[in-house]
Amino acid sequence: QVQLVESGGGLVQAGGSLRLSCAASGSIFSIKTMGWYRQGPGNQRALVAATTADSSTNYADSVKGRFTISRDNAKNTVYLQMNSLKPEETSVYYCNGKVSLALGPYSGSTTYYKYWGQGTQVTVSS
Repeated sequence: QVQLVESGGGLVQAGGSLRLSCAASGSIFSIKTMGWYRQGPGNQRALVAATTADSSTNYADSVKGRFTISRDNAKNTVYLQMNSLKPEETSVYYCNGKVSLALGPYSGSTTYYKYWGQGTQVTVSS
């Protein structure tokens, strides 16, 4: 089993900053992609940012220049630095990882399985 645990959410004023963290643990051989999604009230879950094992990144257009995703492969942890936050970005933020499961000390599954964290609330006040 694999667990993803987010932290760092909270209440911030518009224009402020927050840093989210997500640590993956369990039977992990490797993680191909880690990312952040968000889901506001009445909205579908949408990609915010993602990063691959070689540190290439992808951002939603709405957050480019304000959010930065980074990753510590040794710790199986992904971060999201969010600056200049806007009230409309109030959402539950979810961490996602595509994981190859450990089959032994030196081998992993060829299939990558998608796991989600439980979500962390980010509230931006105006």
